[in-house]
Amino acid sequence: MIVADALKATNDLIAAVPLLGEHPGEKDYQEALELVEYLLENNPTTPLLDILCAKISAYENSQPDIIALREEMAEIPPGIAVLRTLMDQYHLTTSDFQDEIGSKSMVSRVLNGERQLNINHIKKLAARFGVSPLLFIS
Repeated sequence: MIVADALKATNDLIAAVPLLGEHPGEKDYQEALELVEYLLENNPTTPLLDILCAKISAYENSQPDIIALREEMAEIPPGIAVLRTLMDQYHLTTSDFQDEIGSKSMVSRVLNGERQLNINHIKKLAARFGVSPLLFIS
């Protein structure tokens, strides 16, 4: 009977992927993220991907730390967020932008929101990283 088979499959799936169960924890969340990464690379059309993503979102929406991080990130202008991300990805510091922005202190002021990127900064940053200048425009 389909009902019995579906219930058994559901229980087996929850046993294999605890995030899908009643009270998931941090370990369950991390393992689900790894599974999503695997599925995206190896089986992106599986319906399990949609189910996992929905449960991951629900888990994240219940975590105060993640909610606080999202709120903090929402306050960062998009151009600055892009610059910070590129700095992180390329392991750069404020002293690595002499040609694009200027002195270390000027870069710090831009990152802290005290100064804005001007069009020359944006053009140079876009050229350096091979990205659209629109990414740096808020």
